[in-house]
Amino acid sequence: MDGKFAWPVIIGVAGGSSSGKTAFCQSILGQVGGEHISYLSHDSYYRDYLHLSLTERRKINYDHPDALENELLLAHLKALKAGRAVEAPSYDFVEHRRKKETRRIEPKPILLLEGILVLADEGLRDLMALKIYLDAPPDVCFIRRLERDIAERGRTVEGVIQQYLSTVHPMHLEFVEPSKRHADLIVPGGGLNQMAIQVVAGWLREILSREKG
Repeated sequence: MDGKFAWPVIIGVAGGSSSGKTAFCQSILGQVGGEHISYLSHDSYYRDYLHLSLTERRKINYDHPDALENELLLAHLKALKAGRAVEAPSYDFVEHRRKKETRRIEPKPILLLEGILVLADEGLRDLMALKIYLDAPPDVCFIRRLERDIAERGRTVEGVIQQYLSTVHPMHLEFVEPSKRHADLIVPGGGLNQMAIQVVAGWLREILSREKG
């Protein structure tokens, strides 16, 4: 992980649903400093199916790559690389639609991009200086997802299980797990692997200090 990089340095963090991607990125932010790092979640770029009813929106396979507006994300990443701020969308997981509010992302030296499918898209991968895959046990991921979806997204136990069996697990096997072969760094245990966090944070601090020097 040596050499010169085009700024911002984009770090892709992938892994199965509830593998700890957000926790991993937040730990990196805490160790390196928010003044140096921008953060984007692939989940914010779910397509807006506002023309459909809520019942119809609930039936969409959100674990398939086609559910994500990668063309908009790519445009935003290229704008950030050109030094321009972007207005990233925000997504409402209860209503299954984009919110009216956007989130302004300023260009900073480092950009953390996380999502289950960020390594499954060649265009996204081509912009990354480092590709990370969090390899967490499936049973742990399912329990975390169950707890999160009930507490934060208004889902029922039956609904979470049905979605997991019908789309989450099949799409993980078809798209997410195979994307691991593109990773530069595979992290066992998921986003709570403190040694991996320290290694990545240390590397980022090193390239920041090298650039200043």
